Amino acid sequence: MRIESQKNSIFKVIGASSLGTLIEWYDFYIFGSLATIIGAQLFPADAGASALINTLAIFAAGFIVRPFGALVFGRLGDLIGRKYTFLLTLVLMGGSTFLIGLIPSYSSIGYAAPILVLILRLIQGLALGGEYGGAATYVAEHAPANRRGFFTSWIQTTATGGLFLSLGIIVLTKNLIGAEDFAAWGWRIPFLLSILLVGVSIYIRMKMHESPMFTKLKSEGKVSKNPLKESFSNKTNFKMVLLALFGATMGQGVIWYTGQFYAQSFLENTCKVDFNDSRYILLWGIAFATPFFVIFGAWSDKVGRKWIMLTGMLLGIVFYRPIYQVFLDDTDVSRVSQQDIKESTVPVVTRTAVPKSLDSLITRTSAVTLLNGASYTRVETYTRFAEREKTDQRHPDTFKDKKLSAPVFWKFVGLIFFQILLVTMVYGPIAAFLVELFPTKIRYTSMSLPYHVGNGVFGGLVPFIATLIASFSGATPLSGLWYPIGIAALSLVIGTIYLSNKKPDHGESDH
Repeated sequence: MRIESQKNSIFKVIGASSLGTLIEWYDFYIFGSLATIIGAQLFPADAGASALINTLAIFAAGFIVRPFGALVFGRLGDLIGRKYTFLLTLVLMGGSTFLIGLIPSYSSIGYAAPILVLILRLIQGLALGGEYGGAATYVAEHAPANRRGFFTSWIQTTATGGLFLSLGIIVLTKNLIGAEDFAAWGWRIPFLLSILLVGVSIYIRMKMHESPMFTKLKSEGKVSKNPLKESFSNKTNFKMVLLALFGATMGQGVIWYTGQFYAQSFLENTCKVDFNDSRYILLWGIAFATPFFVIFGAWSDKVGRKWIMLTGMLLGIVFYRPIYQVFLDDTDVSRVSQQDIKESTVPVVTRTAVPKSLDSLITRTSAVTLLNGASYTRVETYTRFAEREKTDQRHPDTFKDKKLSAPVFWKFVGLIFFQILLVTMVYGPIAAFLVELFPTKIRYTSMSLPYHVGNGVFGGLVPFIATLIASFSGATPLSGLWYPIGIAALSLVIGTIYLSNKKPDHGESDH
């Protein structure tokens, strides 16, 4: 009866912790999922590609401050407890997300729009910096030591679950109100809905109790008086912080954000796959792969955390470039022959003035459907010179809104599934790995910093840095992949040499 009661208790803890953490990840990720649309709202209409890069920079800013949130809230968590700290982070995250949905566009308030969004993204980053460490620590301190990987892996599903929820609500909203209205104002709805989700989660978290390990420490008067000093001035503990960062979380971070965020960005912005198709591909890949977080977390209880995580990094290093080359090849419609075309609409012709000249830009847009079921929009552009003796100058055709044939669609789902499978390998066991590195009284602070530097900074910068590298003169579309591949390779080497596959002994009894 007591064992059954303990099981019920731990699953209630996991459910309450996971729901709040999932909502925080949802709040954090809807911005990245809508980067292209938000960029058009926050910056001038003629900003071009720089609008996307600037929006990704604002997105990345939230990741950069996550380590500071880890320090601030980690310290609070080790001083006053896990429960109240991650209750505070939930309020900050939910409020910031809701306010992003209310900020006017560039056309209304100019550059105040991106500045206000940047401030709210920074608050989101600080809040998330305190949330994850609190939730992982809270669950781990309720779980029996021999099943810590299994129980904490449920918290690991929330990051991908939050992304899944954000994508689902975005696609549903867009399909309900239409593409034009969604781009104009409907993109705000997922942000505003957040306040309802956060309200439910706050209610649930208010009913939670403090973790038994922290309660025991507090009753014995052994709570750390200065968690920051004990975490980072203690040579042995600081060594563990650095080892966790460079041997595990840094590589884990780039695998996570390449397999999910950069994959979506690459399909949408580089391959020009249709908005819905790119998100459906990711949704299916996530749905198929998510159970493996728990599978690899549970397996790590039996065989150790190290080699599961490092194998995920190795597979990413080996397969990323071939996978993304397939994405490019299978969406390249420039070589489509007339025999492949089922029908093509009559081109819609528009004429716009070229700034600071009397010349005009002629655009011919047509929708093309292929015999295999795929379709795309073809845009032909010409410069028509004011001087009559000059002939029109034709520019390279561009292709967008590519809808994939069924076989290619499911091939892409399989490739995304494989990438997210690698995410589950590196991410499923890592909460248990980090918790076990550090003693209870400074655990929240000590584990949060390497996690959020590795995952938030090195990982969170993947979409921005990879997109920036690929935009350089002479770069290829695959050039951006060298960033995650290089970071994962460095982490793999350090982890292989220095990480132990055994649990450290902090003299803590199971409970």
